[in-house]
Amino acid sequence: MTRTAGWIDTVLTAGPAVESIGTLGPAGTSSEQAALYLWADHGSGGPPDIALFDTYEEAGEALRKGAVSHVVLANAYAAVHSFYMDPTLQFAGAFLFDTPLYGIAVSPGRRIPDAARISTHPAPVALVEELLPERYSVAEIRYATSTSAAAEQARRGETDLALTTQPAARANKLEFISRTRPIRMLWSVFTLAATDS
Repeated sequence: MTRTAGWIDTVLTAGPAVESIGTLGPAGTSSEQAALYLWADHGSGGPPDIALFDTYEEAGEALRKGAVSHVVLANAYAAVHSFYMDPTLQFAGAFLFDTPLYGIAVSPGRRIPDAARISTHPAPVALVEELLPERYSVAEIRYATSTSAAAEQARRGETDLALTTQPAARANKLEFISRTRPIRMLWSVFTLAATDS
């Protein structure tokens, strides 16, 4: 599938330069891939300056403290409204971007019970039923802070399987046991609100 983007640009072009980007980590998240896309389109040049945080809220706090110039987050995030309503932040733009491939992954050689414990980020949980091979059922869904954290849980044996992305699966040496598919998502970009001097 071709990655195409449609931009809603409010201050990305005319606003502060994209010097650094904060988003949800660890490495391998869809958010990291979206930040790389934002950097390629609007970054100040050179190697990408992307800081990965445990939560979007931590990325927002880094923005408020000036540690990053912009934050990118998925509009599928349940608390995205808090960024839109924060008077210290300014909506800078949004773009459509396909996530990396999602799939159900397992550590090589791990025995998978018929009723499996599966880790996932809450946002793509509906994909568990869609992608889980028919021979398995869900015994438990354990929520993780990101798709990469879900992959880490499966790698450590805390769950049998993970719904995760291809980069996160690769980083954690997991193998997909299901078909894979991307998700077309809307990503929002924020910067600090201009202050009257």
